Amino acid sequence: MVNRRDRNKGKVPLHNHYGPEARFAVEAEALIPTTKLDEEIARGLKLGLQGADSIKDKRIPTFSRGELPHFAGINTFMKAPYLEDVRECGKFDVAILGAPFDGGTTYRSGTRFGPQGIRKISALYGPYSFELGVDLRESITMCDLGDIFTIPANIEKTFDQISKGVAHVFASGAFPVVLGGDHSIGYPTVRGVSQHLRKGQKLGIIHFDRHVDTQETDLDERMHTTPWFHATNIPNVPAKNLVQVGIGGWQAPRPGVKVGRERGTTIMTVNDVVEMGVEAAAKRALEVAWDGADAVWLSFDVDCLDAAFVPGTGWPEPGGFLPREVLKFIHLICERPLAGIEVVECAPPYDNAEITALLGTRIICDTLGCLVRAGHLPKTRMRTTSNQGRASLAQNQRVAPKRKG
Repeated sequence: MVNRRDRNKGKVPLHNHYGPEARFAVEAEALIPTTKLDEEIARGLKLGLQGADSIKDKRIPTFSRGELPHFAGINTFMKAPYLEDVRECGKFDVAILGAPFDGGTTYRSGTRFGPQGIRKISALYGPYSFELGVDLRESITMCDLGDIFTIPANIEKTFDQISKGVAHVFASGAFPVVLGGDHSIGYPTVRGVSQHLRKGQKLGIIHFDRHVDTQETDLDERMHTTPWFHATNIPNVPAKNLVQVGIGGWQAPRPGVKVGRERGTTIMTVNDVVEMGVEAAAKRALEVAWDGADAVWLSFDVDCLDAAFVPGTGWPEPGGFLPREVLKFIHLICERPLAGIEVVECAPPYDNAEITALLGTRIICDTLGCLVRAGHLPKTRMRTTSNQGRASLAQNQRVAPKRKG
């Protein structure tokens, strides 16, 4: 199959002063259609009334509909349409759902407001990524299902609610994006996915964090320090396929380290990744997570980043990753498909200028964009002709220059 970018190579007039990545980005933008943008503008004018007579730009409606202006509108993730009837989520490529729960928190609470915080700052973003050469609006369909009805005073009932919600989305064929919530939700999200794999299939986990989260209980409960002990008790979620990236510092309880050692999980510290190089570390993470597995879940705890970049979290720890290191790691692991992603431990009450929520949003956007570029979204199990068209576009957008370092 001839890639559209190769087919059109040389047809986009470019000078020779770009860097390799910038050249790719500028050329790729010229080849991305504006079909969905045009539809969004037309819909806005139809539903929101033509703008006032003094407005010269006739694409602007009276009432805000769609992406613009970024400061207006109702908060859904990146202004994706709110889907009140969750039974319809299978009609979309990606479904965003919140898990506003911090009953598993052992120090600073506030992550129950994580979904609100991420949705709010996500309005700042548009659907197009310059470096990736991907426009999510033109490539995939997204919906926001709102939040799981969590039970603040009951961890186990909340776990059941989250498992049922994630299972529903995953079984529908939509790609689940879960907005946490504290990290205790890692267990019920994985449980929800694992029960809908085919017989004999196994699930691997790539887990970004500064904390191992593998002890059995904490304060006599299954808290946000325990998800991977219980997730790897699930028969088709082997501990050997759990890869933990960024672990370190003074907040790793020894019982959890003992469990990881006994069960044979894989841990890479921040220094391991820096000294190995991000490419080598990502390669190892993929090898371990996919070894005998049929799908991989991505669990991203914002506190894997250095505390300077994520003040709005329950257990900030100095010495974590730089944002560009994590983003590069994400780009590399998304060369393989994912079963879904959760972003956890964003606590807006402690956030500074919304930078923690902004990083959480960026992790999600880059994950989706890289999966589109690699051809993993939309999923190959197509539901409509329009999805097939978007898959072709995704294939055409996947070529990008390899960078050193």
